Formats: sequence, C-alpha cells, structure tokens
Amino acid sequence: MSKRLLAQMVPRRGIRNMSSDVKEPARTCLYQFHVDNGGKMVDFAGYSMPVQYSGLGIGQSHLHTRQFCSLFDVSHMLQSRIFGKDRFAFMESITVADVKGLKPNSGALTLFTNPQGGIEDDLIVTNTDGHLYVVSNAGCRDKDIKLMMIRLETMKREGADVNIELIDDRGLVALQGPTMMEALQPLTKIDLSKLGFMTRAVGEVAGIQNCIVTRCGYTGEDGVEISVPENSTRQLAEALLASKGNPALAGLGARDSLRLEAGLCLYGNDIDETTTPVEATLAWTIPKSRRATGGFPGADIILNQLKTGATKKRVGFLSKGPPARGHAVVQDKQGNKVGEITSGCPSPSLGNGQNVSMGYVEKQVSKIGTELDIVVRNKKIPATIAKMPFVPTNYYTAK
Repeated sequence: MSKRLLAQMVPRRGIRNMSSDVKEPARTCLYQFHVDNGGKMVDFAGYSMPVQYSGLGIGQSHLHTRQFCSLFDVSHMLQSRIFGKDRFAFMESITVADVKGLKPNSGALTLFTNPQGGIEDDLIVTNTDGHLYVVSNAGCRDKDIKLMMIRLETMKREGADVNIELIDDRGLVALQGPTMMEALQPLTKIDLSKLGFMTRAVGEVAGIQNCIVTRCGYTGEDGVEISVPENSTRQLAEALLASKGNPALAGLGARDSLRLEAGLCLYGNDIDETTTPVEATLAWTIPKSRRATGGFPGADIILNQLKTGATKKRVGFLSKGPPARGHAVVQDKQGNKVGEITSGCPSPSLGNGQNVSMGYVEKQVSKIGTELDIVVRNKKIPATIAKMPFVPTNYYTAK
C-alpha cells in the first residue's frame, strides 16, 4: 500500500495514533467540554475520554440511562464515506453484509472478516444518497484504514469506480434511553416517530445544519447517534442537556455496563481476529444472500461453521459474589477448564448482588441453564449460563 496515499487518507484526529512515538492520547472535539463538566478522563483506544463525571457514580449513571436518557461522546469513532458505482461491491468484498440489499437511509451492523474467518472489527454501514456512511471502532482505526485502503487500491487497479473519504471534521454523540425522543424532538423538525431502528435522517438539530441522526446505539435502549459538524458539537451537547426528558452526561463506565447487560460485544474483549462470527453468536449478521454467494474474507471457514457448528461459543453468565472479569477461567464441576470470561461486571439493573458476564465455552457445555464455575481470585464462583440480553432491549420500531 502506498504510504503517501495512506497519509492522505488519515484523519487529523488519528495522525498521532499512526506514529510510533505516541506519548499522549488524542482528544475529541468535546475534550474541554468533558473537563468543564467534571469528567474523569482516561486513555481509551488512544483517546482521552471520560469514564464518569463528578457527582454521579457509574452505577447511578447506568440506571439514569435505563430510566431517562444519557449523552455519550463517541467522537473518537472512525467515520467514513464510500463513493462510486462499485461502492457496494467494495464493501461486500470486506464485510459479511448484504450492502446492495440495504434500503435507502437504512443500515446494518456488520463485520470486517479476515481470511481465517476471524473478526477484524464490527461496524455500521448505512446506504445513503450517493454513498455509504460507515462508522467503525476507534481502537481499530489504524487497521481499518489499512484494510480498506489495501482493498481500494486492488479494486482500482482492476478498474473499479470506488473512493474513500475519511471524515475528520465531524463530532459524534449518542443520546440513549427511554426519554430520548422527549429530549430530542423539540430540537429538530425530523419526525422521530418515523425514524426506526437502524435508519437515518439528515436535518437541523438545535439550530445546527447538516446533522446526521441515526436510530441506533450500544446500550440496549432506544437512542440515536448524531453526527454533527465538529465546531458545533459542544453547542449540540449543551442543547441536548438543557432539553426535556432529564438527560445527563455519561461516560465509558456506564457505557460498558449498559452494553454488557444488553449482551453486546466489545471489540478486543469479546470478539477479535481469532473469533469467528459463528463462535461469537453473530451469525445473524450474515444474511441469506451472503450465505448463498460468499465472497467475503474467510467465507469458506465461516460458511462451513454455519453448516457443521463451531467448537466453542460465546455465552452469558449470571453469578453472585466477586464479579468475573476478562480472562477468568471457566471450569466444569469436575474442575476441567472449559472456557474463559471475556467481559463481566456487577449488574446495576438486576441489582441484588447479581453479576453478569460473557465468555467462550466449549460447545458441549454451552446450553442455557448449564452450571459451571468461574475462578475469581483463586476461588470457584458458581455461575449459570443464561440467555442474553440479560435485560430486555428497547429498540424502536417505526409505526
């Protein structure tokens, strides 16, 4: 891949992360806003992000989101646009999505896969007027750019009409929770009642033009993500917080426990280059049309697993006592290792000392209701495999 071409395509906010002498995390356009509002800043995926805010613990923030709504900064995510008449073929050559089948202004959660069938990243692809709008993970920014650029150069050599624009001038915020519509609707003429889950609209929000409002999120609650011109992101955040519905700021701590209760994967913890969509119970991201045609990296391995099954499976656990964390060993009742935890935390929503976690176990012990042990600080903690999500999801279906 051309270094010159790669350098041209890297967004400003990601340049520091491409260097070998990175010393300080990059900052999103809302960094000062977080500091001004008492955000406790930590290094996450190469960015300085708020883990929580003063006066509101992570558990309290979590429950506030479930009862009202919360505002999250997700401006560190990589936003990009794919142009050209071959944009659908381009995206289908590197993901498992049926991109051609997406209706206008609708999107899908999909996966970048590799030749071994592993997951390189999870992302959202939306079919919009004249281009595809893509949002992928900040922690995978460098390798996602490289993956797309390598494929772009290959297709261009073959005469394809496709181009990539990496967006470096827009912020991204997520407003999540049951009162989201109450907070957002007074600020926009977009009819939110007609905006269903995984669809988007473009319009004015809080007096800011050209906002992209997508009905999605990673908390299990009804919510939106709003892509906004970078220099207006703080204006939007302040307008949302001053609106109805009792919105509040929330950080990475609540975001993590919310997504875990919703049974959603965190890349690098619950899915990575060594886990396949079938093992990760993400086979639902592979629609019937792609199962029939293949054509994505690792298709032979993944499609074979769809037919014959995988030897391990991502499952959820309920337990009490010390909470299980990543890399904790899972044993059967005879003391044999049968798996490993990838994420876990106390559940604010379930309460009563209930912990939730997820991880991978051998297929023969993956049935819901199976009782196993999780080794936490050299002590065996009884755990039961449970259905995910652990709490009901509240995604919005337009009428």
